[in-house]
Amino acid sequence: MKGIADTGFLVAFANRGDEYHPWAVTVAERVTEPLLTCEAVLAETAFHLRSVSLALAMIREGLIMIAFDCNKHLPRIDALAAHYADRSPDLADLCLIRMSELFPKHSVITIDREDFRIYRRNKRETIPLTCPP
Repeated sequence: MKGIADTGFLVAFANRGDEYHPWAVTVAERVTEPLLTCEAVLAETAFHLRSVSLALAMIREGLIMIAFDCNKHLPRIDALAAHYADRSPDLADLCLIRMSELFPKHSVITIDREDFRIYRRNKRETIPLTCPP
């Protein structure tokens, strides 16, 4: 499975008390190569789990890898921020939209179906998603 990991998925995977934990474990079992993510997602994950070491363990254990340099994509992220200003997107979401443009064969693995059904990559394309049922 090729994917781009969002915060909600990572938090659900690591937190047995999360309502989406069983779904996240099932998704993680299908992962054959590290899921791509960005530092903004990693920071959010560490914050929500209240554990930097747990978030970093996901990298060490090969569940995820950082595959995005925000600095290289500032003009596009800035354009996305302006376009979606009415939704007040966070930096992680904007980075994931851009990552979806860069890695078009990867789906975004998220629990945030509402926002990611609105977001578009390359201006008009829907973003392929893997979400809980």
